[in-house]
Amino acid sequence: MIGNIKGTFIASHGWRIVYSLLFGAAVITALAAINSSRATNPAVAAKIAPWVMEHTASGEQAEFIVVLADQADVSAAAEMSTKTEKGYYVRDTLWNKSQATQAPLRQWLSDREIKHRSFYIVNALWVKGDRTVAEALAARPDVARVEGNPHIQNFSPPIEVVETSSPPRLPATVEPGVNYTHAPQVWALGFFGQGIVVAGADTGFRWTHNAIKPHYRGWNGVTANHDYNWHDSIHDSTGNPCGNNSPSPCDDAGHGTHTLGTAIGDDGAGNQIGMAPQAQGIGCRNMDQGDGTPARYIECMEFFLAPYPVNGDPSQGDPTKAPDVTINSWVCPASEGCSVNTLQSAVEGQRNAGIAMVVAAGNSGPGCSTVSDPPSFYDASYTVGALNTGSDTIASFSSHGPVTVDSSNRTKPDIAAPGTSTRSSYNTSDNAYAALSGTSMATPHIAGAVALLLSARPDLRHNVSATESVLNNSAVHIGSIACSSSGTPNNVFGWGRVDVLAAVNASSSPTPTPTSTPTPTSTPAPTSTPTPTATPPCDTNPPIITVPADIITKAQKKAVNRQKGAFVSFNVSANDPEDGPVAANANPPSGSFFPIGTTTVTVTASDHCGNTATKTFSVTVKRRR
Repeated sequence: MIGNIKGTFIASHGWRIVYSLLFGAAVITALAAINSSRATNPAVAAKIAPWVMEHTASGEQAEFIVVLADQADVSAAAEMSTKTEKGYYVRDTLWNKSQATQAPLRQWLSDREIKHRSFYIVNALWVKGDRTVAEALAARPDVARVEGNPHIQNFSPPIEVVETSSPPRLPATVEPGVNYTHAPQVWALGFFGQGIVVAGADTGFRWTHNAIKPHYRGWNGVTANHDYNWHDSIHDSTGNPCGNNSPSPCDDAGHGTHTLGTAIGDDGAGNQIGMAPQAQGIGCRNMDQGDGTPARYIECMEFFLAPYPVNGDPSQGDPTKAPDVTINSWVCPASEGCSVNTLQSAVEGQRNAGIAMVVAAGNSGPGCSTVSDPPSFYDASYTVGALNTGSDTIASFSSHGPVTVDSSNRTKPDIAAPGTSTRSSYNTSDNAYAALSGTSMATPHIAGAVALLLSARPDLRHNVSATESVLNNSAVHIGSIACSSSGTPNNVFGWGRVDVLAAVNASSSPTPTPTSTPTPTSTPAPTSTPTPTATPPCDTNPPIITVPADIITKAQKKAVNRQKGAFVSFNVSANDPEDGPVAANANPPSGSFFPIGTTTVTVTASDHCGNTATKTFSVTVKRRR
């Protein structure tokens, strides 16, 4: 669409001839593209994704994923009793299948000097070519389908800010989201995630951050070794602050440093931001300032299955260095060209190898069946919805089930965790912190909960299904009848709010599913600490809310659901004179999409006595000039 055309331009006779010639050439090109499309064999065309057909319609080159027909079966891993055994079996079976079946296809591509790259966690290749190449590949009997490799903008950088204090303010207590999961009580039992490895697939991470560096597996306290601990799947960015193929961990947007911090962060000086502060962290950058592709996502999942050295390759992969759990706060929407099944084998490969893949439900709520973007709706993904921090109410943005995109009617999300105004580490300096909202923030709470549970229950370490069952059955069940739900689990909260203390205290075998409980009425957020203290006497003083000054920003270039605006994050907090820090809930929450114009944000907070305070500020989004 062309807009903002001012005045009238009248062409001379000579220019009319030029325009006529140009118009004629355009018509010929368009007709050629149409005839090419019509000439495609229907059986061949059926194997090519619509996105590929569209992006090669006029002779253009596009990136696509060529999925082979012969895929390895690794289901036998379910019978294996250790994570190491599972890891080697899955990696070797998948690797051997790719080596045995891809050689003819790779030779065909090499002979024609067509750019390509091989994967094995999915038996597939990344290829860059035109329609002729796509059709030739789809016509081969060893190719199952040719799918798109679209660029997916998970968020528009820079992430609107946030608190980035330097030096950081020291919170009076453990972060509210961490408290609300009862993680501190698990610490009091002596379990901090020790012996467990958590991986972040995101925008990278700032490994030198004070809250992350002590927990980075590549740091021994004296020197850093990034081999097997870091991989960069960004090879072709332009103007990225981390460049391409970064040899050391780097975060180009802040999102990855934030999510990893919520899982494992603690600077030892009062910033207790992480669920499992003695777990170790590793990472892979799968987004270029929020821009991901299926190939980048697959490459990071492959690295986690069997990590390899910096500047190495998957043939050097070592399954013994694989993480126990991965954080996945990203999406691959079909609406933007991702095929529904492209990533499924990779997700299932991690799970079969004993790696729990914790995935954000997405921020498309509150509508039903909005858990619709891979990998959130896969059965093999442990999918997380977001609660308003400090309460058992669902965040307005949190996506709901049931899953309809694959006709499964599967219940999603699986579980819920705090996800609003989450304060965690940030990438702008080694002591920067930011408060963000989203299912992206809820997801690392669950990844950290998995790490705590596995450190307390090593018998679960190889068994992802049993780990999830313990967390599900011990969750604070929150019933709902919304979105074709009935009781628990349901399509709003899943099994409910994670309670990692209850999970650790559960018997060695998963308990029977408890009967569902009605949706609780709004109650003051409990304050959970390792050593319970007496409840302060009631008073009449409401909490004091702190909000930012009115925010003015510009609309991002890309529309969301055909609406112009911007994703805006901010920090709000509340402090009660008697209780100390209490949860502050913003509506709309931080990280929401704000349309062009002025929106009033209302922030509320309550103390244990029921005293409530309200404060507002505005967010104004202006049109780009």
